[in-house]
Amino acid sequence: MAKVADIGSKRLINLAPDAWVKWVTQRPEVMAKEILGSEFHWISRETDVLVKAYSATHGDFLVLNELQLRYTAQMPLRMRAYAALAQERYQLPTYPVLINILPPPSTLTIVNSYEQEFLGLRAIQDYRVINLWEIDAEIVFGQPLPSLLPFVPILRGGGEVSVVKRALQALRADAQLNELESLLAFFASFVLDTPLVQQIMRWDMAVLRESPWYHEIEQRGIQQGIQQGVQQGARQQLIRVLRRRFGEIPQEVEVRIEGESVEQLENLMDSAIAVNSLDEFVSILST
Repeated sequence: MAKVADIGSKRLINLAPDAWVKWVTQRPEVMAKEILGSEFHWISRETDVLVKAYSATHGDFLVLNELQLRYTAQMPLRMRAYAALAQERYQLPTYPVLINILPPPSTLTIVNSYEQEFLGLRAIQDYRVINLWEIDAEIVFGQPLPSLLPFVPILRGGGEVSVVKRALQALRADAQLNELESLLAFFASFVLDTPLVQQIMRWDMAVLRESPWYHEIEQRGIQQGIQQGVQQGARQQLIRVLRRRFGEIPQEVEVRIEGESVEQLENLMDSAIAVNSLDEFVSILST
């Protein structure tokens, strides 16, 4: 059963799977064969969409699509796990793609690989990163890419009223795409005032709030907001303890703490209380 965090990625990609796999792989000869089940019940959540693809050069392979509302520091490890589990389950090479919908905080750097070394052994997983805010909106209309039409307002150059109207016209011209109108309105509200969005869409925004798309994305936002709030609170508490014990904290130390999980921050709090100097704390932070 799909979790609330799913924003309908399967429905989106299923609109034009061939166009999608060509776009994410940047290989025009690739074709989509089928959308596979991608629920890995022994990990915390499902991947969004797993597509079995084919090219004359590489044969059958998997395109693993992970759509994230906002990138988090945990994504590299998740991408490593998803890619390995998909390959093990279907016994096919896997091409993992992470699609970030909205920009993360400026303090968080998006990376395109997972790397870890432990006891002389290395684990590495590369994956392609696509940040939608860096994609030119004209690509959606030119290729075309109907799966990306609802995201046009947040694409580069897509926040203009005329461009949003073009996306709306494209959705309304295809009966299969009509249901995506509310999703387009949702993302238009990120870049345009609500009254203007109402004027463009020519319907009451209450329609948007009653849409399952709205509730799915809203719930994802709430869940991420809660997690980020807890994480931010733990980080601020740790910095406060360090300042009380050792005075002013170098900016680079604060930046390094930024990406830590709540559990890691709690462990660092124990260290901050136990150590005798800031240098000793930094040494622990570096391990």
